[in-house]
Amino acid sequence: MTNLPIPVADAATTAEIADWLERFAACVREVDFKSAYPFWHDDIVIFGTFQELVRSRQAWTDTQWSNVWPRTKDFAFDIANTEILASPDGKMAIAVTPWTSTGWNTDGSEFDRPGRATIVLQKQPDGRWLGVHSHMSLGRGVPQDSHGKRPIKAR
Repeated sequence: MTNLPIPVADAATTAEIADWLERFAACVREVDFKSAYPFWHDDIVIFGTFQELVRSRQAWTDTQWSNVWPRTKDFAFDIANTEILASPDGKMAIAVTPWTSTGWNTDGSEFDRPGRATIVLQKQPDGRWLGVHSHMSLGRGVPQDSHGKRPIKAR
């Protein structure tokens, strides 16, 4: 039995998804939920730190974003080490990407808070990419709790 090759995205799709990741990461850094909403499907299904399975963007915002974004800073995807896969018809893509951020200990000192994500995106009829699934997790040994208290810019 011969396996099909891994469906690596073409250069145009790779550039589009990298841009999507960069623009979404900017929303996380700004703690701007309102600007982040258009990146994600209303009925998204995700796995996260605070809940095993979350259905809907609103539930994700309430259980994950509200508990993580204000407590961290400097969030960024590591685009240079990101792999983008895509369906042959160009309608689905998957970003497999490491990310970095900074957390705070209870004494106010900072610590590196790296992790990784798998994000499934669907191309919409208008050409936009929309996230339909996300699974983000911290790296091994990284503290789950961060004690920052940054304000939410926009809901």
